[in-house]
Amino acid sequence: MARIYVETFDDGPGGWLGWISNAAGAKRLEVRDSCLIDRSPWWVDYNHAPPGGGYLHLPFALQTRPHWKNAADHDRLAGVNRFIEGGFPTDFRDAKVTLKLRGDLDLRGARLVFHAQSKVGNVFVNQCLTGQPFEVTRETTEQTVTLTRDPKQWTQLGSRHDRTDFYGKGDIEDVLRDLNGNIILILFPLDVVPLDPAITGEQMHRLRAGEDYEVERRRLPEGALLLGEVRIEFAR
Repeated sequence: MARIYVETFDDGPGGWLGWISNAAGAKRLEVRDSCLIDRSPWWVDYNHAPPGGGYLHLPFALQTRPHWKNAADHDRLAGVNRFIEGGFPTDFRDAKVTLKLRGDLDLRGARLVFHAQSKVGNVFVNQCLTGQPFEVTRETTEQTVTLTRDPKQWTQLGSRHDRTDFYGKGDIEDVLRDLNGNIILILFPLDVVPLDPAITGEQMHRLRAGEDYEVERRRLPEGALLLGEVRIEFAR
């Protein structure tokens, strides 16, 4: 019988964390009443800016295998990673992911979607399940998506112009067969617009949004997300 991973956040974040920026790294998330909570403003992740798939926010992330250089720092921020400690598999092909969630959120065109990051060969391949977004409402809901191997259900994120040594493209079959990096719940796509009207076209994507120039925050998702449970039922 396939194993089932369940995280209820009754005893801390269980290895889940948020993200401040490339420079500042990860952050510890608030846990209250068995809910993991993250609030805007969120970092604009520019690692996949065009010619990649676009910009995103990363409210909730969990590494599926240890890959931090400083494991003690990770544990300080995220607590014991109960996915890794439990020895759960990294074969996510056809797995079912169920969330209990709610939020007071203005998405401004973004959707909450499952994101898979896996090292395939020499690069990390990132794909997000845009064909099966989660709905965020003020009342708690329970929703399930299936990590199908149909590439039409996924959006490949690739890399911005100067990170192709770290991020790349790959088949979703390979990503899910050994999802050895992170599973992430992301807000995507983002409507990134520079505050400075002189920054336009290709220039805005070659620069780092939110670092090299300020962005119009009123165009980005705003509010709070509460994650009450994550359940993953493996097909293999």
